[in-house]
Amino acid sequence: MELRTLRYFLTTADEGNITRAAHILHVTQPTLSRQLMELERELGTVLIVRGKKGVTLTDDGMLFRQRAEEIVELADRAEKTFVERENTVSGIVSIGATEAVGSRLLARIMKKFSDKYPLIQFHLYNEMADNIKERMDKGLVDVGLLLEPVDTTKYDFVRLSQKETWGVLMRKDHPLSQRESVTPQEMAKYPLILPLRENVRADIINWLGKKERELKIPLGYTLLSNAVLMVEEGMGCAFCLDGALAIHSSPNLKFIPISPEHTTRSVLLWKKNHLFTPATSLFIQEINMLKTPISRRQLEEFSSGL
Repeated sequence: MELRTLRYFLTTADEGNITRAAHILHVTQPTLSRQLMELERELGTVLIVRGKKGVTLTDDGMLFRQRAEEIVELADRAEKTFVERENTVSGIVSIGATEAVGSRLLARIMKKFSDKYPLIQFHLYNEMADNIKERMDKGLVDVGLLLEPVDTTKYDFVRLSQKETWGVLMRKDHPLSQRESVTPQEMAKYPLILPLRENVRADIINWLGKKERELKIPLGYTLLSNAVLMVEEGMGCAFCLDGALAIHSSPNLKFIPISPEHTTRSVLLWKKNHLFTPATSLFIQEINMLKTPISRRQLEEFSSGL
């Protein structure tokens, strides 16, 4: 549940009409209706009674409206505290990012933040996860976008909702290229290109069901963008994630998911108990405001009042 969903509900409650609320929110009426139904399903209760002349709130809906108004007000006050300083804040925010579908969300967050604070610049480093963590520990990178598994003991983080699916990138003339999915065991007999990140590489070798010395691995990679060229040349098939933009770089290649499905997610993280510059502190606040749903405690408080 996100702040956006609460604003949808509150606007609908204020207008008493889904069509008018959708117009104010600049969304379609079906989109708004779907969001409201998902909210009710998540809470396990009916909030709105829909009628021909409009909508009315149930008792649970009126209680939730009070809680939602409190949460949105707190969020707006927190945002206003920082927005009031936007014309005076400058500086550089350093970000290290791996190849992941989470990069798309990061790009949207950075664009929104840049519009709000035009004097702040970003430095973006594309690295493998271990290098990013090392740069963060040295204070050379402020915020990292990494793929799980990640040891977050030393970091505060936000886990992104987008799922990343493991698969194999191969040439279209490969014997298995017409399959909808492949098993790791089927791939074990072919030359393979694997990530160099140790814990990820170990997981893949475990999926393959063989010892590393029993496999033909002509190449290890840090970033997939260069490994793609080796796949295209026929050096081997690359185990990678569907979120890597590089898998779409050649019409001669095809990404095939592995079966059974193996997935992971991205996390945005930064050092705990660290004194950041005002620019970086604002950016971290932006991340938390955009991605932090209503807390479990708030949901429990609401549920207990039903």
